[in-house]
Amino acid sequence: MADPLSEVIQRLQPRAVFSRTIEGAGDWAVRYGAFGQPAFTVILAGQARLAVDGHAPLDLQAGDFVLLPATPGFTLSGGAPIPPVRLDPQAGAVVVDDKPLRHGRLGGDADFVSLGGWFEFATPDAGLLVSLLPGQVHVRGVDRLTRLVHLLREEANDARPGRELMQARLVDALLIEALRSHADAAHATPGLLRGLADPRIAVALQRMHAQVGRAWTMAALAKEAALSRSVFFERFTKAVGVPPIAYLLGWRMAVAKELLRRGGLTIDEVAERVGYRSASTFSTAFRRQVGEAPGRARATPSAQARPAATRSGA
Repeated sequence: MADPLSEVIQRLQPRAVFSRTIEGAGDWAVRYGAFGQPAFTVILAGQARLAVDGHAPLDLQAGDFVLLPATPGFTLSGGAPIPPVRLDPQAGAVVVDDKPLRHGRLGGDADFVSLGGWFEFATPDAGLLVSLLPGQVHVRGVDRLTRLVHLLREEANDARPGRELMQARLVDALLIEALRSHADAAHATPGLLRGLADPRIAVALQRMHAQVGRAWTMAALAKEAALSRSVFFERFTKAVGVPPIAYLLGWRMAVAKELLRRGGLTIDEVAERVGYRSASTFSTAFRRQVGEAPGRARATPSAQARPAATRSGA
């Protein structure tokens, strides 16, 4: 049976780029504009408040892990109500040495210590796929996440052969562990993970992913979940955040865009593979969801992997 979470992560093609230690001392607050790339942080000591645009503020403590799949603007502070220092995430991302990034008082011991970083999704279809994930993942007390972040840190500083592949595998593991731990949490936000945590809704999601080309109807999906249409619609929408057919459309377009980019199939063949009997109906849906015609997506070469850069995390 299909594993929707694994499929999404595999299609995102995450790869490690950088991690570094971040400290705070005294009264401090910083404000970063939207970065766009996925970022993570694990709190090693002390406390801080993280306020991500569009989300309720988080009071972080040692052992907490946060993942932002698309990293919108955010404010990080030591808790004191002071105006934040505004920082450009692009200009401030390049790191020239391996020293900790210190916020607030420069001298003395740090009150707050975290290990953060960022990575890239190599697929050019990341926007479609990231929309299936929660915008903010907050997990508390999962030691495996802390260990994975430390392993990423060690690999980033290790020049041995196989470093890039090892980092990529560690990021895969980090994403899966963070996302499924988030799904198990009582405060999990609506999205794919919360849907997979519901056994009935998980069956419908698995069927959609396994048979993306099937002519699914609401009644057929409800039957797979062993629920009435009305209960299935309400339960799916509450858990996943969008109605069942809207989720199916998003997944179909993500699959279609990858098929078009690979080449070798006509638009009619791609349409059929993702459940459309008519190329014109598929083209209309694709243009509405993706923002461009299928022919243009097919003509666009695959995005080449950008050179790895050393950058600071959230």
